[in-house]
Amino acid sequence: MSQPPSSPSTGQRPALRSMDAGQGQSRFQVDVVAEAAAASRAAAGGTATPATGSKPAGAEEAKGRFRVVGFLDPSSGPPNNPPEATDFAQNSDTVKSEASLYSSGQTHFSDTHSSTYYMRTFGHNTIDAVPNIDFYRQTEATLGEKLIRPSLSELHDELDKEPFEDIFANGEEFTAMEGVPSKEKPESKGTSVKFGWIKGVLIRCMLNIWGVMLFIRMSWIVGQAGIALSCAIILMAVIVTTITGLSTSAIATNGFVRGGGAYYLISRSLGPEFGGSIGLIFAFANAVAVAMYVVGFAETVVELLDSVDALMTDELNDIRIVGTLTVILLLGISVAGMEWEAKAQIVLMVILVAAIFNFFIGTFISTESKEPMGFFGYNAAIMMENMGPDFRDKETFFSVFAIFFPAATGILAGANISGDLADPQVAIPKGTLLAILITGVVYLGVAVSTGSCIVRDATGDHNDSIPIPNVNCTDAACTLGYDFSICKEGGCKFGLQNDFQVMSMVSAFGPLITAGIFSATLSSALASLVSAPKVFQALCKDNIYPGLGVFAKGYGKNNEPLRGYLLTFFIGLAFILIAELNIIAPIISNFFLASYALINFSVFHASLANSPGWRPSFKYYNKWVSLVGAVLCCVVMFVINWWAALLTNVIVLALYIYVSYKKPDVNWGSSTQALMYNQALSHCLHLTGVEDHIKNFRPQCLVMSGYPNSRPALLNLVHAFTKNVGLMVCGHVRTGSRRPVYKEMLNDQLRYQRWLLKNHTKAFYTPVFAKDLRDGAHYLLQATGLGRLKTNTLVLGFKNNWRDGEMKDVEIYINTIHDAFDLQYGVVLVRLKEGLDISHIHGQDELLSSQEKAPGMKEFVVSISLSKDSDSDSSKPSSKGTSAQSSPLIHKDPKHPIVPLSVADQKLLEASQQFRKKQGKGTIDVWWLFDDGGLTLLIPYLLTNKKKWTDCKIRVFIGGKINRIDHDRRAMAALLTKFRIDFSDITVLGDINTKPKKSSKEAFEQMMEPYRLREDDMEQEAAERLKAQEPWRITDNELELYRAKTNRQIRLNELLKEHSSIANLIVMSMPLARKGTVSSALYMCWLDTLSKELPPILLVRGNHQSVLTFYS
Repeated sequence: MSQPPSSPSTGQRPALRSMDAGQGQSRFQVDVVAEAAAASRAAAGGTATPATGSKPAGAEEAKGRFRVVGFLDPSSGPPNNPPEATDFAQNSDTVKSEASLYSSGQTHFSDTHSSTYYMRTFGHNTIDAVPNIDFYRQTEATLGEKLIRPSLSELHDELDKEPFEDIFANGEEFTAMEGVPSKEKPESKGTSVKFGWIKGVLIRCMLNIWGVMLFIRMSWIVGQAGIALSCAIILMAVIVTTITGLSTSAIATNGFVRGGGAYYLISRSLGPEFGGSIGLIFAFANAVAVAMYVVGFAETVVELLDSVDALMTDELNDIRIVGTLTVILLLGISVAGMEWEAKAQIVLMVILVAAIFNFFIGTFISTESKEPMGFFGYNAAIMMENMGPDFRDKETFFSVFAIFFPAATGILAGANISGDLADPQVAIPKGTLLAILITGVVYLGVAVSTGSCIVRDATGDHNDSIPIPNVNCTDAACTLGYDFSICKEGGCKFGLQNDFQVMSMVSAFGPLITAGIFSATLSSALASLVSAPKVFQALCKDNIYPGLGVFAKGYGKNNEPLRGYLLTFFIGLAFILIAELNIIAPIISNFFLASYALINFSVFHASLANSPGWRPSFKYYNKWVSLVGAVLCCVVMFVINWWAALLTNVIVLALYIYVSYKKPDVNWGSSTQALMYNQALSHCLHLTGVEDHIKNFRPQCLVMSGYPNSRPALLNLVHAFTKNVGLMVCGHVRTGSRRPVYKEMLNDQLRYQRWLLKNHTKAFYTPVFAKDLRDGAHYLLQATGLGRLKTNTLVLGFKNNWRDGEMKDVEIYINTIHDAFDLQYGVVLVRLKEGLDISHIHGQDELLSSQEKAPGMKEFVVSISLSKDSDSDSSKPSSKGTSAQSSPLIHKDPKHPIVPLSVADQKLLEASQQFRKKQGKGTIDVWWLFDDGGLTLLIPYLLTNKKKWTDCKIRVFIGGKINRIDHDRRAMAALLTKFRIDFSDITVLGDINTKPKKSSKEAFEQMMEPYRLREDDMEQEAAERLKAQEPWRITDNELELYRAKTNRQIRLNELLKEHSSIANLIVMSMPLARKGTVSSALYMCWLDTLSKELPPILLVRGNHQSVLTFYS
């Protein structure tokens, strides 16, 4: 016996090495092939291992059993296996993941615990896989291949070798690499460019936030608001952007982020309605922002041209010309690819930073030549004088804030290219928040610096100097030797209040500030030109708005949206040619703020929903802070421009309503869904603690519909009086002798629930497996519902074909009704003379939506092979049937035309649709013969409240005595009036107990004859034995005992034909049969006789608890 290998020292990892034949294996290194071979040798009495090409039976069995595992069999490997593959095959603890198999050269080997593809798990021969990131990827994952873990049925179901033997009939076996679908293999289109947090987010955000405002408006803001309020304005803006940045970081770290920026973050959090509306206006805002920044650049260039008298035409047209040339240049950089755009941004960043440093250096270099223009260097007197506000020209704190705040936007510049970031979850939080911090500090520094060394007003004239000291000085300039008091009368061109180019004057090298202005405008324009197409492409890929899919296509290794670039170019060019952006600018700012508000609200909403899927790795957020941020964004929108804020809200609301109406077929697990679930659960629990009250009773129907599309008339009629009123559950009992396939049933449940939603039917579909209809209905009657949302009324289709089938089915059908009464359910039977079941008609419904159609399938035809007009909702496949026969058969039918329908089927189809259309003027005849609590009257009332039935009037028929007809009519009218139920007529039937016609009685006798026991014609013992075997048979004693009740049913049918033959619908009290006394056949004869040859009829029997009240 070989000794076990020594254990490795603590903390050391066992070396992975190939195991030689005969070498002892550890208990964690079990080789399936070696085990099988050893077993074979033992069975053969210790014979040698078979030569290559002949495998022992055990190995064959092991191979067949573990086919999906994809083991590499060293004995069957090709002779030209690379060394790595041989080592891989011989070492039972070394496996490859799909990702490693795709890697170049197949050089990477990983341990079982880190990447397992259905191979050995902890050295044991099982297909149970260990946790692996590739199992959790989405199908469209771009960063790795999606693996599919073993299904529960593969691990749990009984082992079936036949499929394995069929697949590997030639004795070969797939390796892990071969088992991967070809579509999962990455396409080698070239390496895409991915950016880190500095180049992708930090630089991009800083360039966008540092706009023209920094150089040509910051000094004016300080002049108006003073140092203190200017810092307050900057801090307010930073607070708003910081909260938004924290919210953005939380969303961005709650899972993998794809391209689409703000649209992606909002849509995946709040759903397509908010995401779709914001995505469109955010992309448009970025496109127009291109024009804003380019026009700002062009205005600066034209001013320089004008200063040297070099205008080409006039000022306005020169702006258009320079702007057009600039946007064409920017388009060229963008189309060249993200790599070139990033390089351009770095160059612009260097220039901008140099300009900022140039200004700060200049503040320390005070020269006499600049003093007449108001610059004296850092001085405490100037700082104190500029500390407070000096608002002029009707400016206020909020108007100045509205001018500054657009300079603080641009924090989403990095998030907008989320698809081009190497690790968005790290890059977006780090880059965005750091950019807000750096830019905020610089803005504060510029505000303090300008306010500390430049006076508000200066003449620019050296002759305004005065001797020092001057005892009559009242301002800082006077103490420094200048008298600028003349500026109080207006007309001065220098100082913080008057000169927008004061930073150029202060800086060490003036032209560098101009270069900084160029850099700020061009970088912002470039960022917007890139952001708009990226966001728009993501929006178009999701197909939220039909017709925009043409812009979803990407080109090149980076999937560049070239069509989006062109669209953005033309939008920007159009607004550049307008060259008047003062009106559009506040709308654009509000568009950005609306996006910020929704990002903040997304975090609040997701936190409030408390979904287990909300697990951002960024922890420095708070839902209430995010809510405050959302409110602040909305407030700032109205502060900037109230009419632009209103217009923004109207546009967002209109787009929200449009997307909600269109209901795009997407499911992103939004917080809206999570909150909806929370609210539904909370309401259900709260409702459970509330006692039922008659006033709040509503019929909550369990409709034994089978497949929902097989009995449309039944579905439509019940839906007419339960829609927006009560619960409706489509129950389906699936029967069959073979073993139930639960996975198939679950798939059908999802498919038919979608079918109900697609057909706007507010109902649930609930299938069960059972041995027969009665057992299945019993399961549903007991278990359907949740708390107070529990069914209370069973709805069955009448069994029109009961005489053609086996009587045991009738016994099951009638006992199902008895069971419902036992469980205190009301019962409704629906009968149409044409029948209800249309499932045998091919092509009657298109079950699958267009999204479910397989490639190449142009048409689906559903065929459910059930007996016509069956009440049973169960599917009964033949004994030779496959699993597909228990559900609708889906045929690809591109060639075979649908067989023309028979006359009967044509009538059946027409009848099945009669409740979908509006009912004309007519009547609903209510035959309220027995007081069942009022359900017989409540259902017609609910129907007449619906638009399709509003033209129908209720006529009430009651039983009575001939000598009390007027009294009974008045009593019923009084009762209906107290119930507040409108009626057009009340008819008292005094001749119910009149004997029926002879022909009617003979027809009943003929119907009943095959089911009689006729115990008088046989011995008592034989009769009892036959009755025990066939309990549905009608005994002579029973027939005589219920002779009067039988005659009443025959007579009522005659009266129904006389009074209600042209009614739109008949609702009638259903006769009851005492359980265990009245046989199923006799009860079925009663129901059939009562309801035959009539318009659509509902036989209703409540549970004899009041459902109507006249008390308030």
